[in-house]
Amino acid sequence: MKSKLLSILILSITLNVVDAAEKDLLIIESYHAEYPWDASYVNGINKAFEDSGYKIHRFQMDTKRVPKTEYQKKADEAWQFYQGIQPKLVFLGDDNALKFLADKLGATKTPVVYLGINSNPRRMKLSNNITGVLERPLFKKSVVEIKKIMPKAKKILILFDSGNTSKHAVEEAFKGKTSLKIAGVQLELKQISKKDLWESTVHASKNDGFDSIIIGLYHTLVDDKNNSVNAETLINWTSKNTPIPLFAFWSFTVGPDKAIGGLVLEGYSQGEKAAEIAKRILNGDSPSNIRPAIGEKGKFLFSKKLLEKWSLTLPNDINSKAEYID
Repeated sequence: MKSKLLSILILSITLNVVDAAEKDLLIIESYHAEYPWDASYVNGINKAFEDSGYKIHRFQMDTKRVPKTEYQKKADEAWQFYQGIQPKLVFLGDDNALKFLADKLGATKTPVVYLGINSNPRRMKLSNNITGVLERPLFKKSVVEIKKIMPKAKKILILFDSGNTSKHAVEEAFKGKTSLKIAGVQLELKQISKKDLWESTVHASKNDGFDSIIIGLYHTLVDDKNNSVNAETLINWTSKNTPIPLFAFWSFTVGPDKAIGGLVLEGYSQGEKAAEIAKRILNGDSPSNIRPAIGEKGKFLFSKKLLEKWSLTLPNDINSKAEYID
């Protein structure tokens, strides 16, 4: 009798563990929980799975703030976290998570859905258990819309940091060029790694003949001691000290003490799209049958305070669709 009861108890525990694993999902984030992009896309995933019975776990690789020499270490920690949970499905947020974990996860039977990917996954020869959502910032469309707001603009400076995500985004959008013309506007692209150079570039922008600046990513800059620069402090400084209007490509850059706005991407829609793909897989569809999607959904987002500061008026076709952050 004792032996039979023990067998029943062991079977019950085993079934409970298996059932728990069947209801566990894991998000491995390239960055950190406080990063607005992460918070936004995670919110999109959580919203899609609320009341579904699934439990969502998170692991942050923190690659916006740790040195590149530690990326592999963080990826190894993420892999250990995955092994401890053995989730039903894994989300990989952004390029670094995919780059450092695709091979290991591709060797498992766990389905993987990536999102926020600026690089070209085809070059990575991903396994057939991996699919997801590409992030393609609306660079050219954004410039066209900014030209409507500033019709006299002839030269625009585009500023990015020199992180991996920036490199992939720029490579896909600009094909290695640092200078090009769109909608009659001459664009000059600069990727900067040091805080001092970023500040001097902003200070000199008007004297260098630029009419406005569009901010890309700015989260991997370091100071003269090679310490990571706080991204919020940097964008606040840039907003305060720029001699010309400052626009943005991503929603987290817009605010009364940040950038004026523009046609921007937001993480929420990436999370929504990734969750939609994940649900198809959890309902029995194979990742190999799901082509990667392109999350091109952007929105007009602006700060009223900064539009007023720079005496800018939105044309009717933009104003009728615009949302305001203040």
